[in-house]
Amino acid sequence: MSGILMAAGGTDLDSQQCISRGAEIQRLGWRMRICADQADAVLARLAQLQLEQWESPAGRAYRTTLALQAASLRRGRDALHEAAEATLRHAQNVATKLQPGF
Repeated sequence: MSGILMAAGGTDLDSQQCISRGAEIQRLGWRMRICADQADAVLARLAQLQLEQWESPAGRAYRTTLALQAASLRRGRDALHEAAEATLRHAQNVATKLQPGF
C-alpha cells in the first residue's frame, strides 16, 4: 500500500498523510450531506406534483408512480444521511487521533 510504512508494531501513517486523508474524508462527508439536501428538494417538488388534482385514471396512476418514486428516494436520502454522518464521525476520529496525547 502506498503511503503506509510497516513497523514492528503494525502500520504507521505519516502525520501529513493522515491530516490530508482526514480532510478528504471530511469533504466527502459534506458532499454527501449536500446530496441528501438536494434529494430533500426533489422530494419537496414531488410532493407538490402529487397534490395536483388529476381525476383521470392516468392522473391517478401518475400520482401513484410519483408516490412510489418518492418513497424510494426517501429511503436513499435516509441512507445517504446515515452514511454522511458516519463519514463525518470517522473524519473527526482521524483528527482526534492526530492530536497530542492520543
